Amino acid sequence: MKVSKQKMAEHREQIITAAAKRFREKGFDGIGVADLMKEVGLTHGGFYGHFGSKEELIGLASQRALRETAKKWEKVIEEAPDRPLEAFAKFYLSKRHQIRPEAGCLLAALGSELDRQPRSVKEAVLEEQLNIFDLLSRIVPGRTKAAKRKQAIVILAGLIGGMILARSMPDAALSEEILETVSAAIPNWVQADAA
Repeated sequence: MKVSKQKMAEHREQIITAAAKRFREKGFDGIGVADLMKEVGLTHGGFYGHFGSKEELIGLASQRALRETAKKWEKVIEEAPDRPLEAFAKFYLSKRHQIRPEAGCLLAALGSELDRQPRSVKEAVLEEQLNIFDLLSRIVPGRTKAAKRKQAIVILAGLIGGMILARSMPDAALSEEILETVSAAIPNWVQADAA
């Protein structure tokens, strides 16, 4: 039975969406193609009708995850026009984000795994990473675009590092302390007169 082009496109979107979630939850190697296809109600053999390889899916799912996350961040920033950086840091370093990596930042969940992926995967997510730098550049002070971008990089690195460290702690109180400490410190990291 031949599947319509529309149905094929829907299936492809379902696979990418499920992969974006499951990869963040379990890691790129933590879920196989067969289990992913089963989750969306499709057969393992049908995977290659949609993608040339798991590597291709990893790139597309990573793009999707970063894009979805950036949309959430834009909303948080828009809802706090007087204190966007503080609101963003608090949102990013929330307990909810800590315990739900599948719905959060791909870079905190899989940043070190991205480093071990082929160049094609890294290139697939580069544009979305640059978009995140641009988003954060809009909420930090600086006299030049380059200065703002540098501050955005420092902020994002601090947020990601704080989240990774908090997730790695077996002690809940220490984990919470890390989230609160980094969240409170982030706004102080920016330099108002950055050149």
